[in-house]
Amino acid sequence: MTLPADAAVAAAGAGAVNVSTRSRRQSYERQQRRRATFIATSSTIAVVGLVVWLIPKTSGWQKVRETFFSWPDYTHAFGKLLRPFWFDVKIFLFCAPCIIVLGLLIATARNIRTPALFPVRLAATLYTDIVRGVPVILWITLLGFGVPGLLQTREWYGKLVIWGAAALIITYSAYVAEVFRAGIESVHESQRAAARSLGLSSGQTMRSVVLPQAVRRVVPPLMNDMVSLQKDVALISVLGPVGALRRAETIKNLTFNFTPYVAAATLFLCVSIPLTRLTDQLLQRERRRTSATAVR
Repeated sequence: MTLPADAAVAAAGAGAVNVSTRSRRQSYERQQRRRATFIATSSTIAVVGLVVWLIPKTSGWQKVRETFFSWPDYTHAFGKLLRPFWFDVKIFLFCAPCIIVLGLLIATARNIRTPALFPVRLAATLYTDIVRGVPVILWITLLGFGVPGLLQTREWYGKLVIWGAAALIITYSAYVAEVFRAGIESVHESQRAAARSLGLSSGQTMRSVVLPQAVRRVVPPLMNDMVSLQKDVALISVLGPVGALRRAETIKNLTFNFTPYVAAATLFLCVSIPLTRLTDQLLQRERRRTSATAVR
């Protein structure tokens, strides 16, 4: 079917107008991004320059620089902290997947709607309430010293570091479970209703319909918990294992200088900053997927 000449000309004109409008909008958005980038860069340079100019003018700066920012002590400590820091990283790599799996199981248990399984839901609720109500350092101390003292064995399952890692898994799984539960609750009830109308059981609905959507939505906040976990791994050093924090403390006691703590902080930042930037990228991608262009 061919269009009349007038209709073809009108359609071509409308297409040209749409292309022109889209081009102007894209040009305007690029201009706004450049302007925002320039303002952000200028303000950052101004603030950093002001701080760098003011701090050395304080009366105690010279003493603080020698105590916390001594370059010879920094280079001396940094090399000695690499191996203990790798020990912390290995604990993190072991704990993270265990926390995600356990947290997902707890969140699923908290969303069980079958009356016969109410005790499971109650147990999961009590677990999250009790575990989150106690500081992480107390769980590490209680489990790290208490369980090996109870077992009285030299086998691997009686080591302090194993139960320190277990304390991190138990603690963070409660927080991660709440993140997953928020994602599950964010899935609209119509999704469940549509799945049940297709003949899916409650378990099949949760597994095939609800969980895939929930997990995709909570990836950014879940990454925030992983950043916190990467830092809290250092708390296991209270049990005695030589991690980066414990080694920095040992060097500090020998040199009477706090610069080793700064070196240890640098190592943790080398991991936490990339994880934080990855979290920001995931947040931006989720925002673009769900709500189009961000407004400045």
